[in-house]
Amino acid sequence: MAYTALYRKWRPSSFQDVKGQEPIVTTLKNQIMTDRIGHAYLFCGTRGTGKTTIAKIFAKAVNCEQPAGGTPCGICASCRTIEAAASMNVIEIDAASNNGVDNIREIRDEVQYSPAEGKYRVYIIDEAHMLSTGAFNALLKTLEEPPSYVIFILATTEPHKIPITVLSRCQRYDFKRITTDVLIERLEELTEYEQVEIEDKALRYIAKKADGAMRDAISLLDQCIAFHIGQKLTYEKVLMVLGAVDNEVFSRFLRHTLEADTTACLLLIEEIVMSGRELGQFAQDFVWYMRNLLLLKTAQAGSEILDLTEEDWIRLQEEGEKTTPGELTRLIRIYSELYNQMRYAVNKRVLLEVAVIKTTQPAMETNLEAVLARLDAVEVKLAQGALSVGTLAPAAPVPVPAAGGGEKEPVVLPQAEWEDLNLIQQEWERIQNSIERIAKLSLAGTRVEPKGPGTLCVVFFDNLNYNMSRTIGSLDQVKHFVESSYGKTLAFDTRLAADSAEQVVSYLSDEDLSAFHTEIEIEE
Repeated sequence: MAYTALYRKWRPSSFQDVKGQEPIVTTLKNQIMTDRIGHAYLFCGTRGTGKTTIAKIFAKAVNCEQPAGGTPCGICASCRTIEAAASMNVIEIDAASNNGVDNIREIRDEVQYSPAEGKYRVYIIDEAHMLSTGAFNALLKTLEEPPSYVIFILATTEPHKIPITVLSRCQRYDFKRITTDVLIERLEELTEYEQVEIEDKALRYIAKKADGAMRDAISLLDQCIAFHIGQKLTYEKVLMVLGAVDNEVFSRFLRHTLEADTTACLLLIEEIVMSGRELGQFAQDFVWYMRNLLLLKTAQAGSEILDLTEEDWIRLQEEGEKTTPGELTRLIRIYSELYNQMRYAVNKRVLLEVAVIKTTQPAMETNLEAVLARLDAVEVKLAQGALSVGTLAPAAPVPVPAAGGGEKEPVVLPQAEWEDLNLIQQEWERIQNSIERIAKLSLAGTRVEPKGPGTLCVVFFDNLNYNMSRTIGSLDQVKHFVESSYGKTLAFDTRLAADSAEQVVSYLSDEDLSAFHTEIEIEE
């Protein structure tokens, strides 16, 4: 006899066998028991959550000769015929390949004839969102006023693509993702019956990998059993079959990234490639690893949300002290984009290595998120004592000698301009610390110089900061702070220095200069 895939072999044949969709099952059973059966249903939800399975069980139940508590008996002629897919009363239609107007017109013609046996003729239209606009229009009238013996069940993973005119004519049931614990319970039942020995950790990984889909969980288990036939399924064997990586590898990879150790990250990628792991899967799982860490740091999420082992929980708490939410958000963005690119790429390794270099060297990126990540990294090092404030202080400007060997003479300013300049220069650090953090960041390393009556110029030595300050309006914040704190209305302009060695000019008021030119009388 030909082998039957486990997900087909273990497909529920009665409502009692359905796991994780209790509210929907209870509602349908009550409708059958009270004879309140609708004429059109919409089953929507992600793949593998039981939409088609429940539709078939419902079709059996409404035609069962001896239903018990709204559940099909499974032994009458009608139940056996439907179970064997030989009934003329249950018609399954794949809308992905039968989505034209002609296909719906055939249904419309068929429903005129009552079933030869049984009570109802049930049409199960799978992937209903694939029907064409014309097909939906052809179905509308039949959906609204079908014969009393016809039931339509539309199943779809994308309910937003169903026309509102169709939605309004159906009872809608949303199938939720099945929890990890329910998946594990079902897999344990299956492995015990199939006499398969498997570690609890391996079973939990398969359940998490299924992402709430029972069919996916059973299919993954079937794949692992086939690869290690007759052997105990360990966690390491499951990882090898599915091309996945242990969380310990993600931990090492994240720590190397946070330490800006590009070489160590690239060597770890080499290790992953040589072990036969799938790089796209690695990128996707690494995003989930960082997601868990981000939730742990920002939302104080517990184990009921993160679903972690005690070992992983301790590891994440240690890593949480080494990074910030801003840096994690940046890494998640980069690796999420990477995963989408790798799905269609030929050389996935090159894309992954470029992402590694980008994440370990934030200076390569010029967007605001990367700049904030660099600032966060400095703050973390300061908090850990790995960096002192003194190491960040800029070097004092060195006087530039004139061509003749002496220093350049100072620039003379009117007294009022000199006082304004002197005030802002002395208070420049306080002013920067008093405005928004992003604006403060854009003004890092700047100095102030005069530019005429009532106007000062902020000199930038970094092109990125120069552009960022103009984009976010940093000088507007400076102007408002100066007006409110010092009672002075000054205009602020900007310029980008020609080079980092641009001379720092000294300024002198005209009144001070006149004092130096006073004649000196010498008493005899």
